Amino acid sequence: MPRIMKKIETGTAAGIDGSAKTPGCWRLIAIAVVVVTGLLPATAHRAQAQNKLGPTAPVTYDNKYEVYGGLNYMNFQAGQNLPKRMNLGGGEFEGTYWLTHKWGLALEYRGEAGTTQVFPNAQTYGIHRPLVYMNMGLAGAQFRWWGNEHAAINLHGYGGIADGVFDAGTAGAPLAAGAPTLGFGAASNAQIVGLYPDKTAPIFALGGSIDFNRSKDIAIRLSPDLILEHFGTETREFFSISGGVVYRFPIRKKK
Repeated sequence: MPRIMKKIETGTAAGIDGSAKTPGCWRLIAIAVVVVTGLLPATAHRAQAQNKLGPTAPVTYDNKYEVYGGLNYMNFQAGQNLPKRMNLGGGEFEGTYWLTHKWGLALEYRGEAGTTQVFPNAQTYGIHRPLVYMNMGLAGAQFRWWGNEHAAINLHGYGGIADGVFDAGTAGAPLAAGAPTLGFGAASNAQIVGLYPDKTAPIFALGGSIDFNRSKDIAIRLSPDLILEHFGTETREFFSISGGVVYRFPIRKKK
């Protein structure tokens, strides 16, 4: 791991050359993959040590249903012409029905919130880092690429809609002394503040996850994603990552 982290710091791991030509979201995804790869040997070694203490139920991935809940981080740009991106944080909840040992259908909800920088002129109207939040509903497929008793690696592709609320911190904002009167709405958000108007837009999450098995039914998950959204006039790419707990519902034995 120290050697891997040193490569990350120098920008040489996973083909990261640190140049401005490399998109930021791809760089973050590459770093997440390298970190996850480095954790695998340590997890396998710890699990082998635990097995010496006593037998445990084998992880067979024969469950039909599983649920996942965790904390989520996503970077985002709340207006197409804003100079800087923002950070969103929230929760992610997912349910999967496994059709086979390899393929599953998934439904998930993501809720994110955070504050963002806006145009400098917005400070005249008493607006400083307004609140932005989104509710997202997605559906898609999971593919279990690899798995053993210690861990599993899954790939997924989800698509759905994101309902963005961008005027939560601008509607009715107090005006600074001497500022002209202006009603806040979609037009003023875009022209004065720089935010998108409130709207619903398509969104996609393409990525994977690694599950570190704690038992047959419980695992710790780390899941990075490439996010594609279309709130503006073009499709934009962002990075997301979540971490939490997976619970696999055991199959009931027939009496």
